[in-house]
Amino acid sequence: MALHLYNTLRREKEEFKPIHDGRVGVYVCGPTVYGHSHIGHAKSYVSFDVIIRYLRYAGYKVLYVQNITDVGHLTDDADEGEDKIEKESRMDRVHPMQIAEMYTRSYFEDMDAMGLVRPDISPRASGHILEQLKIVERLIQEGYAYVANGSVYFDVSRFAGYGKLSGRSFEDMEAGARVVVNPEKRHPADFALWKRAEPDHIMQWPSPWGKGFPGWHIECSAMSMKYLGESFDIHGGGLENQFPHHECEIAQSECSTGKPFVKYWIHNNMVTVNGQKMGKSLGNFVTLKDAFKKYDPSVVRFFILQSHYRSTLDFSDEALLGAKAGLEKLLNTVRNLREEQAKGTASGEGVTEAAIDLESYKRRITAAMDDDFNSPQAIAVLFDLARETNALLNLDTKVSASSLGKILEFLREFGGVVLGILPAGTATLAATDQKLKADLLQIIVDLRKDVRAQKLWGLSDSIRDGLKKLGITIEDRKDGTVWRKG
Repeated sequence: MALHLYNTLRREKEEFKPIHDGRVGVYVCGPTVYGHSHIGHAKSYVSFDVIIRYLRYAGYKVLYVQNITDVGHLTDDADEGEDKIEKESRMDRVHPMQIAEMYTRSYFEDMDAMGLVRPDISPRASGHILEQLKIVERLIQEGYAYVANGSVYFDVSRFAGYGKLSGRSFEDMEAGARVVVNPEKRHPADFALWKRAEPDHIMQWPSPWGKGFPGWHIECSAMSMKYLGESFDIHGGGLENQFPHHECEIAQSECSTGKPFVKYWIHNNMVTVNGQKMGKSLGNFVTLKDAFKKYDPSVVRFFILQSHYRSTLDFSDEALLGAKAGLEKLLNTVRNLREEQAKGTASGEGVTEAAIDLESYKRRITAAMDDDFNSPQAIAVLFDLARETNALLNLDTKVSASSLGKILEFLREFGGVVLGILPAGTATLAATDQKLKADLLQIIVDLRKDVRAQKLWGLSDSIRDGLKKLGITIEDRKDGTVWRKG
């Protein structure tokens, strides 16, 4: 079965055929760095991380570009209001680029923690102003854009294809136009390519129309086409960006080049929290840093991949606890296999080869992933393999080390390399186990603290002596109790 993906542009699943055989160009809209990343970011970027991983597993040479929007788009995600990064900088009384740098670092910290593969190129909007200006100038020359009081707007009436991604027609937008609109625009649906900067606007650049800053949409067109060409294979992002952001990208890009912009559009669905849409105003906004205080980043990743990227994901403590238990079952299977393999049973009397059809499991997983990157179904196959493996290990029969190694390699390849939910190497699992041991030890130390507070000295000493036999020394100091090995 060939890879099929859901193309938002066609509103159906299509067989994936890249523009150039064996090579795939992918652009995914990155974060606007004016705050810490939240669970919605995780849903999007974990989903695309698995898409990139699977394309590479399938043998494609992938160039993955994901931008950093460090020239914040405006507060209403349209053409009005205050730049989000500048707004945050005024609140904190620091330079906007300091805000952008701080939250860019924070973003990559969170993504690294969840095991995401870094993009091949992470271009910044502020570093591509010249490319954006060239596109705007070309659009004006071709009659697709107009200058109004130092700002430049795209004339949507000049592009017959406007609305083909979102399904919104120009006539519908005319009928639904607000009474009060920006008087600079010829039509309410026209969007800004370049905005005139007020004197106190910090992030501004010179242009043929005066000092200003780029519109939100033009940034992604400039950066994607610079690194992937005027036509490329896959453009991804959140469903909330389908309109107006991606619709506007198509219009300005295709009018500036005269070529099709993107062949396949992929959109991930949104996150809800306990059944409600996530939002700061609702008080249910969950940053990843807060989520990681309660759940290991690997659990958050596993939780996300249990839902298809085009499905809504509901974030709740119950769901995360379920994901934690599920992931631990798979990790325990890996641990059990490694323990058995370490015993070194290679051959001899009573030793058999594992009667597990790994090729069948491989066909099932690849069929799931070839069907629009169905990670929940792929994970279900791993659980089936884990159950059969554990049943095999519970038998009295000794299984050869080579058979165990093949199962481990299968789990490493599909659970680790493709899905990123299982350790790809021994060192990773060892680090996971080491953290678990440290956490368990800290629980024991904290319980002993409670015991001492109740003046149960005999029980306190018993815990201390028991840990000493395990090579752990407990020291009671004035500033609290600490432990160390030896």
